[in-house]
Amino acid sequence: MPLTPLDIHNKEFTRSFRGYDEDEVNEFLDQIIKDYEAALREKKELFEQVNSLDEKLAHFNNIEETLNKSILVAQEAADDLRGNAQKEAQLIIKESEKNANRIVNEALTKSRKVMMEMEELKKQASVYKMRFKMLIEAQMEMLQTDDWEQFAGSEEFDEEELLKEHEQNS
Repeated sequence: MPLTPLDIHNKEFTRSFRGYDEDEVNEFLDQIIKDYEAALREKKELFEQVNSLDEKLAHFNNIEETLNKSILVAQEAADDLRGNAQKEAQLIIKESEKNANRIVNEALTKSRKVMMEMEELKKQASVYKMRFKMLIEAQMEMLQTDDWEQFAGSEEFDEEELLKEHEQNS
């Protein structure tokens, strides 16, 4: 068990005939007591300081652990967010490609339809042109026949007869 300043103070030595000077020993003991009390106070202060620093260290260790956990959670959240963003981007790209294909297919279908209509119109125009040409040729033939001279001499003409002749020539 360590000595206390009180133990040093209360210590009594046995007296001998040729012993140490009592005042000198007492002064030395007083100095030892003061130094020992100072050492004990310093030890107590250092012990309290160590306890305080241990508490702060524990607190900072808790903060560090919490920050590390927060960093991990943030990294996981960032990874999840990045993964979700990539998935969403891929979905958007696929949807865009699908829409683009649909638009291209619709345009091709409309283009084919317009081309078919254009071909049909060309055919109809060709048929119309041929019929019109035949009509004009028939009319020209009628004009070149001698039947006109017959009408020139007579003042009246039969419309029905003219139509019959026209139908026969056509």
